[in-house]
Amino acid sequence: IGLLLKLLCANNSVSPTSPGQNPLSSAVRLVNSDSNCSGTVEIFHSGQWGTVCDDRWDFSDAQVVCQQLGCGRAVSAKLSAHFGEGSGPIWLDDVQCLGNESSITDCVHQGLGSHNCGHHEDAGVICEGIYNPLSSAVRLVNSDSNCSGRVEIFHSGQWGTVCDDSWGLSDAQVVCQQLGCGRAVSATQSAHFGEGSGPIWLDNVQCLGNESSITDCVHQGLGSHNCGHHEDAGVICEGKCNPLSSAVRLVNSDSNCSGRVEIFHSGQWGTVCDDRWGLNDAQVVCQQLGCGRAVSATQSAHFGEGSGPIWLDNVQCLGNESSITDCVHQGLGSHNCGHHEDAGVICEVRLVNSDSNCSGRVEIFHSGQWGTVCDDRWGLSDAQVVCQQLDCGRAVSATQSAHFGEGSGPIWLDDVQCLGNESSITDCVHQGLGSHNCGHHEDAGVICEGKLRLVNSDSNCSGRVEIFQYGHWGTVCDDSWGLSDAQVVCQQLGCGRAVSAKLSAHFGEGSGPIWLDDVQCLGNESSITDCVHQGLGSHNCGHNEDAGVICEGKCIILF
Repeated sequence: IGLLLKLLCANNSVSPTSPGQNPLSSAVRLVNSDSNCSGTVEIFHSGQWGTVCDDRWDFSDAQVVCQQLGCGRAVSAKLSAHFGEGSGPIWLDDVQCLGNESSITDCVHQGLGSHNCGHHEDAGVICEGIYNPLSSAVRLVNSDSNCSGRVEIFHSGQWGTVCDDSWGLSDAQVVCQQLGCGRAVSATQSAHFGEGSGPIWLDNVQCLGNESSITDCVHQGLGSHNCGHHEDAGVICEGKCNPLSSAVRLVNSDSNCSGRVEIFHSGQWGTVCDDRWGLNDAQVVCQQLGCGRAVSATQSAHFGEGSGPIWLDNVQCLGNESSITDCVHQGLGSHNCGHHEDAGVICEVRLVNSDSNCSGRVEIFHSGQWGTVCDDRWGLSDAQVVCQQLDCGRAVSATQSAHFGEGSGPIWLDDVQCLGNESSITDCVHQGLGSHNCGHHEDAGVICEGKLRLVNSDSNCSGRVEIFQYGHWGTVCDDSWGLSDAQVVCQQLGCGRAVSAKLSAHFGEGSGPIWLDDVQCLGNESSITDCVHQGLGSHNCGHNEDAGVICEGKCIILF
């Protein structure tokens, strides 16, 4: 984005600012990778970039770096110059983070420049890369929706507004597309969403409608205008919200289905206050994340204190809402809480000891403990209930004999007999919670088809390709989409060989996020997300480019 060129290095790594400048940026960057959210960790000190030694480097340290850069959760903490050896000073050694620090330099360490390392020990990280706040310099404010409001852009360390001179639907369209909010419905003028403050960054904007950023359109020049804030421009977009801005996650736990609740808004992850927090609220979070039913709504920072904004307070859900932000609450950012009141959840079921969220050893939470399920009578109908409960599609296999490793702790279920249509594994017939004659060498597991589906067709084996990430179904852009890519989808769904890779929203336009772009598969990958792509959520597409497939098989064969 043009207005952030001064914040981006030539190698796409994130650049620092001086103290007092953009609070979203900091003196840390990731280099030697093709992604802003993975690479060798470097920090800026005394006028020089330098590396971090990997002594004691672990997941908690990586988590701080990823959160500091707005790159979501840490996936891996890399050692031994995984991304290549750096040069110059080694600024940090023996870093020991709790994981909730706001900056890597806030963690315990030996002191800046004090180390006993070489660059062959340079530390790195791989982050999930949901969102990099520095990569998107537009926001909509002063509305109860992420997809309508006063338009503001970020430049020179400050948010500022856009003047409504020449402001029209084509201009609004660029903003809506830039934010993933679908088509523009209205280009509002005369401070329809209230007067802003600070600089007015753009005036006489004239977009064609196909630009990737509002700053790419014709305008007078950044900061050049003859306007007042009574002329601030706004937009109303078709989309209900930007799914990336209403994402929810659970952190500070060893499970994807338990942890401190955090939501993403205005470019930042923030927490939820535990005032009035109860099981109905937790239920919405668990369902939103595909984690089955809620068994506990934790309070008083049970999963540790978060940092950053507290986005929600006095949440009151009925339990059937599709998103936690759909529940009654005080308003985003309105609260009277501290992080010692951060809310959390524990959901009923989880799959562990696998590299996929949709396969693993089955564990359920009861009486304050996670425990396993015995494989006596364990079959596909039982696995089907677990897969559906976790929003992982259909069951492909019901594994036995501790296929995903032996668990520990209690064995909660034995002789499970499901019909296959139950809403929870604990609703099935079983011997009673905690009653069994098994050992952990009999721990049951499942393999589900995964968070992939084909929609808008009369066949399970053809349709628009959609994948499920971070609580939302989203589409795949058809840039570079071909038969090898379609082949991976067809194989992943058990639908035989690919017959055709469809482009240009052949099966209709989707909605919500576009999760993948420029997918390039060899054809032998086990999942579409294993193929080369730009990164989850990174794209330059509209839903008119949604990809689809037609597979050879007529149905998914479960065996």
